[in-house]
Amino acid sequence: MTEHSEAKTIGYTPCLYCADDPLFHVSAGVPISKALAQASDLLFLAKSFAEDAAYAKDTDRHAWAAHYLTAMGKAVIDDVVKVLTQPPQAATPQTAE
Repeated sequence: MTEHSEAKTIGYTPCLYCADDPLFHVSAGVPISKALAQASDLLFLAKSFAEDAAYAKDTDRHAWAAHYLTAMGKAVIDDVVKVLTQPPQAATPQTAE
């Protein structure tokens, strides 16, 4: 297991696809505590938009906002899970070229 106090995102997780290509992905090197705090904020907003969508029958904009925020929050959580479940030597951040 990875030492949790030093663990950072690995940047392997894509989200929001355009056709079959990922449009965005989680950035490598973000401390997991900060990444999870951001995911919590994204999911809180998604929940609020989903509640609005349940009552706003004239438009679907709240539903789409909730959809995108949920996809982004899930990608962050999936990336953190990859860090926490891989052996320490495999959980190194990607380097930018």
